[in-house]
Amino acid sequence: MTSKIRPSKGAPYARILGVGGYRPTRVVPNEEILKHIDSTDEWIRSRSGIATRHWAGPDETVAEMSLAAGGKAIADAGISASDIDGVIVATVSHFKQTPAIATEIAHRIGAGMPPAFDISAGCAGFTYGLTLAKGMVTDGTARHVLVIGVERLSDLTDKEDRATAFLFGDGAGAVIVGPSDEPAMGPTVWGSDGEKSETIKQTVSWEVYRDTPAGDVRFPAITQEGQSVFRWAVFEMAKVAQEALDAAGITADQLDVFIPHQANMRIIDSMIKALKLPDHVAVARDVETTGNTSAASIPLAMERLLATGQAKSGDTALVIGFGAGLVYAATVVTLP
Repeated sequence: MTSKIRPSKGAPYARILGVGGYRPTRVVPNEEILKHIDSTDEWIRSRSGIATRHWAGPDETVAEMSLAAGGKAIADAGISASDIDGVIVATVSHFKQTPAIATEIAHRIGAGMPPAFDISAGCAGFTYGLTLAKGMVTDGTARHVLVIGVERLSDLTDKEDRATAFLFGDGAGAVIVGPSDEPAMGPTVWGSDGEKSETIKQTVSWEVYRDTPAGDVRFPAITQEGQSVFRWAVFEMAKVAQEALDAAGITADQLDVFIPHQANMRIIDSMIKALKLPDHVAVARDVETTGNTSAASIPLAMERLLATGQAKSGDTALVIGFGAGLVYAATVVTLP
């Protein structure tokens, strides 16, 4: 039987055309965190590699940070806002169930009336968004897609929880995904392990406020089983990263840059060892001064590597996000 459906006429390939980031102005050192927990600066640094993080002020909302990062990405790509025909926002800290924050961002940034939606995939959210944007461009349903990872995790941080109080930061990172004449985004290796979904979670569901006076319930925060998450990230995510290299037909020697989710410096170092990355590969270590910004961490780290000259346009980079769910996604990309 012959199909009557007309084939799609998208670009042959997709690529990242531009990147932008926004870090809140307030820098929070470990000393401030130590006012609320029994710990030391040395312990925090040895466990996570984090020295400082950025926390958003009242005016640095999810929308405002997204607009700032998105505007920079549009300028970096050399296009105008009116060229954007798709907006994807990855976040877990936009507190309205509906509407999606992506629709507001699309309107305010001047993108017209494109498809716009949010995704919730934790720290893998940005890489999920990249994959969806790539499909839109190659399928022909969009030509330029704005992908944003944004978080205000300070709103979901229990400042008295010794295990997590020092981990999280705020910020937004964005990229433009558009057409390419040559392969510039490899196949995505992604998935989830729901059996371990309770290892990173929100302390209480929002629905508790439906029947309980708000004053009787502590505001939800993110909690995690640190050792379980660490073991999963170190042993399982190195395998996923290698699968992404294999899927792209790239060896570790051919890589220029490694941009893992900025969760923990020890996890990053363990993955470097497991992947046997050579010394010439530039490694993102943005976690030291930005903390764990979940969906924002990869684009923020990408922007900093390019801005500081540690990476350059055209470099081949392995990116991998992993976190709550437990979810993961890895791919190889050409840097803008």
